[in-house]
Amino acid sequence: MKAITVVEGRMAPLDRADIDTDQIMPKQFLKRIERTGFGEYVFHDWRADGDFVLNDPRYADAKVLVTGPNFGSGSSREHAPWGLQQYGFDAIVAPSFADIFRTNCAKNALLTVTLPATTCEQLVVMAQADPEAVCRIDLRHQELVAWSGDGGPQCQPSPPDLQAEFEIDQRDRRCLLEGLDDIALTLQDAAAIDAFEQRRPTHLPIATAATSPGG
Repeated sequence: MKAITVVEGRMAPLDRADIDTDQIMPKQFLKRIERTGFGEYVFHDWRADGDFVLNDPRYADAKVLVTGPNFGSGSSREHAPWGLQQYGFDAIVAPSFADIFRTNCAKNALLTVTLPATTCEQLVVMAQADPEAVCRIDLRHQELVAWSGDGGPQCQPSPPDLQAEFEIDQRDRRCLLEGLDDIALTLQDAAAIDAFEQRRPTHLPIATAATSPGG
């Protein structure tokens, strides 16, 4: 899994609440388990509307999606974070996320940032008024800063127009910073696992690979 330290880029404002996973990645596109080719299906039904924000070419290269509360509610599907990443987003900012969606994002190196509703509204208004507005999310320091289009990181030390700290599960933070998926995290304890297996009494039951009938 790729490591994340900083996410930086323009913001796409999606000013809606309670966006569920069937809107993010409709069920008819879940038939494949390959992790490629899902970006074009993100918000598939809404993109039929020519006025939908992601159809606006000014937001075509946005790296951060700023949206409303309870983002990612509904059924669990890893295709949702896959699609959002493949569309081009590296981070989602919202007042709240569905727990299972946030977990799926963390396991797939898509950063979710929870900020107060008023702060998210400020970011939405900033991005709507100025599609060139950018934000910088520093995961190590748990801080988001945003500038209007005439500022930005390239113009530092110009002060940001908005600055906010955020909380994140520390296990998720560590895994994202170090690029650790569940397997890599488990392998860090390989020595302890081996030691446990060595001292475990041999008469106790063990799990073995399944065999086919007659095999």
